[in-house]
Amino acid sequence: MSRPSVAEVRAGGQPEGIKERVNEEHWAGRLYMRDISPYVSAAFIRLGVAPNPITYLMMAFGVLSGVVLAFGDLWSALLALVLIQIYLLLDCSDGEVARYTGRTSVAGIYLDRIGHYLSEIALLIGLGIRAQGEFAAGGWVIAGMAAALGAALIKVETDNVVVARAKAGLPEKVADSAMQPRSAGLGLARKAASALRFHRVIQAVELSILVAVVAVVDAFRGDLLATQVLMAVCVAVAALQTVLHLVSVLASRRLE
Repeated sequence: MSRPSVAEVRAGGQPEGIKERVNEEHWAGRLYMRDISPYVSAAFIRLGVAPNPITYLMMAFGVLSGVVLAFGDLWSALLALVLIQIYLLLDCSDGEVARYTGRTSVAGIYLDRIGHYLSEIALLIGLGIRAQGEFAAGGWVIAGMAAALGAALIKVETDNVVVARAKAGLPEKVADSAMQPRSAGLGLARKAASALRFHRVIQAVELSILVAVVAVVDAFRGDLLATQVLMAVCVAVAALQTVLHLVSVLASRRLE
């Protein structure tokens, strides 16, 4: 059984420039998680764990965070935050193990994407149930499901660029210039939206942090107003970003 050092796993599992992948590497990965993950990756390699089971474990923690969040007290929100951090750690680790052991695969990439879908959907639905204040049908639960649908559609819009290009016989990668809208006005709007980064409100790591913050506010107030405001913001962001992202794709040269 291979017993690599952490330094060896870091060298083999984190290729040069991995932290600089602007559209793929999460800020938390660049800031701290890529410094921690080689320790976990090295342990997985020593135990002989393959990459895909790590990805399945990542999925489980992501979905569990949404389930825990739905219970509605302060501790459940804090636990959901911890679970999402573990989810992010495993998301870094599965790729590192795959690269170090030479077991990268299309199936692994596919599972990784599914894991991201499931985790964000679960967290938003959990937030909706939490905002409702009980395990029962209601407007806030519907809001959570609507936000989850929007989050999924945004990812679908992104992933289907690759699908459309593949079906048309075009290369998967596009030049950076092709990402820019043809219209100067739309290009300026895209830069403004990118600078504001409001779309991150509905992404798992950022949302779990916000949920923990509003849970503390709710605990002091003795109600669910802060959680409900956050839920309303998530619905608005999901709806707006779904439209803006579709326009951004269609107005660029990504499909040419």
